[in-house]
Amino acid sequence: MKKLINQVENVVKEALMGVEAAHSDVVRVFYEPDFIVRADAPVKGKVGIVSGGGSGHEPLHSGFVGVGMLDAACPGEVFTSPTPDQILAATRAVNGGAGVLHIVKNYTGDVLNFEMAAELAQADGINVTSVIIDDDVAVQDSLHTAGRRGVGITVIAEKICGAAAERGDDLKVVADLCRQVNANGRSMGMALTSCTVPAAGKPTFDIGNNEMEIGIGIHGEPGRDRLPITTADEITAMMMETILKDLPFEVGDETIVMVNGMGGTPMMELYVAYRKVAKICQAQGITIARNLVGNYITSLEMAGMSISILKVDEHLKALWDAPVRTPALRWGI
Repeated sequence: MKKLINQVENVVKEALMGVEAAHSDVVRVFYEPDFIVRADAPVKGKVGIVSGGGSGHEPLHSGFVGVGMLDAACPGEVFTSPTPDQILAATRAVNGGAGVLHIVKNYTGDVLNFEMAAELAQADGINVTSVIIDDDVAVQDSLHTAGRRGVGITVIAEKICGAAAERGDDLKVVADLCRQVNANGRSMGMALTSCTVPAAGKPTFDIGNNEMEIGIGIHGEPGRDRLPITTADEITAMMMETILKDLPFEVGDETIVMVNGMGGTPMMELYVAYRKVAKICQAQGITIARNLVGNYITSLEMAGMSISILKVDEHLKALWDAPVRTPALRWGI
């Protein structure tokens, strides 16, 4: 195992210290329990938005805390759900009196721990609504979920809901928007290599030099197929066929498309894939209104990519375009 770390047991804490040192103008970091909040939290009269999950997926979620996106993020240990006390502390810290939305990826540990924290927050008198993201079309159930996994659409939901909360929408409106995004978004991932969790010290799974895993999860869970590696265009077309059939998308639809790196894929290769995504959308009469290409929800150093597509209207586009200022995503400010 070759990694830029010190002691394995300190890697998450030291990463948080790095975030604090680099972005103290945007966020504040709390320890014991660990969570990150926007620098001006709590914002009086504003719906607070909290998300979280295991570390190792950066910039998700800690990189998306700030104006116009998340009010707080709870980083668990690597590939491990945050604890209820982390989530509860973050919820309390961002409660400005208008309620708090929990955006939860559909992994069993995340769902259970956010559920427990929400119940405790409700007992404190905080109005909490939870929305579960389950956009992965690859498999119905996996090692970590009942039902579909929550993956790339999480990033888009956090941005759109963050914009709605920033402009003053109430908790019901923001939660309904989150449900709308989840219902109209689909994702799928693939991997060329495994990744190594620091505490394990060895690759999560074995994959041959001439093999790829289609439908991989962000924790290294198996996908739907182990296949011989082929060209970028063929891989992209295979994933796009599954995504576009699942909703389904139709001629005339406008979309936000994210081609996301899993942590170890060069930008050059992501743009090769995006080129094919754009060609497929054009051929099917689907307009890409907005896009993201880069590393937004990763799996440590895994080589591979995911594709996320959200069907949008003018309202969702306006919320996407609204100003955002976080460590990993910023425009309009």
